Amino acid sequence: MSAVIVVHGGAWAIPNSLAKASVDGVKVAACEGFSVLRRGGSALDAVEAAVRALEDNTVFDAGHGAVLNADGEVELDAIIMDGRTLASGAVSSVKNIANPVSLARAVMEKTAHVMLTSRGANLFAESIGMATVPTDTLVTENEMKEWRKNKNYVAGVMEDFNCQWAHDTVGAVAVDSAGNVACATSTGGIRNKMVGRVGDSPIIGSGGYADNFVGAVSCTGHGESILKVTLARLILSHVEQGKSLADSSQLSLKYMGDRVLGAGGAIVVSPSGQWAATFTTERMAWAAVDHDGLWYGLEPNERRKEQLSQ
Repeated sequence: MSAVIVVHGGAWAIPNSLAKASVDGVKVAACEGFSVLRRGGSALDAVEAAVRALEDNTVFDAGHGAVLNADGEVELDAIIMDGRTLASGAVSSVKNIANPVSLARAVMEKTAHVMLTSRGANLFAESIGMATVPTDTLVTENEMKEWRKNKNYVAGVMEDFNCQWAHDTVGAVAVDSAGNVACATSTGGIRNKMVGRVGDSPIIGSGGYADNFVGAVSCTGHGESILKVTLARLILSHVEQGKSLADSSQLSLKYMGDRVLGAGGAIVVSPSGQWAATFTTERMAWAAVDHDGLWYGLEPNERRKEQLSQ
């Protein structure tokens, strides 16, 4: 069984000024996750490592680089799921945590719960000794500028999720050499969101889902739309019916567009090592590493390949 990892840096109208950095960032994260798999690590370890790399990269709206809510605060959401056992952990509206995906994993492994939110999630982080960081270390100068500029402008979010200030989620899916799948998704949400707003990212079946019997998915796009169609589980339901990963993703994204006028993207991996990266927004930065090399893209139908350095 050959291991595979796929990562995305969010489906939205990525401006040219961020295009190269976005593609470079997902390539680095995919290689980071694949190095875990190559050493015999689990799919769960690989998706956590890849998403941590994206959270640490200020280009992306997760961890460092997150967007600000209506009050100028950072509120972060994340989920991680183990396809072998269907165990899952999630956090929402958490503050001062640089790597929410690791806090989500701790919820999965150290509590009897699936999700902790806001103050409770932060109290839990404190109880397990997870380091907190000052909010201003998570916020870029550019985000402060954009937040001030758009403070009174929220109407554009639903315009096909193609407004340039919409930013978005990061995620990873993987299958390891034992055939186990896993997913992880992390986000800072939508700029100027209401305080306490939670989108699809940390919600099981919407922002992500993993099941060894079918595959693993991480979604990105307009959160409210993804929630309405439970996008991750919808994609896997098509896979269960025998459709290909790409067809399942395209059908589900088209349904979301037709039914609730939402745009987005998804990455999917199967237990047999097949994978797909699909989106209906203008752009989505994605990268995948399999036995064949490093694959990546940004534009619709773009699929470039590089040899992996050993």
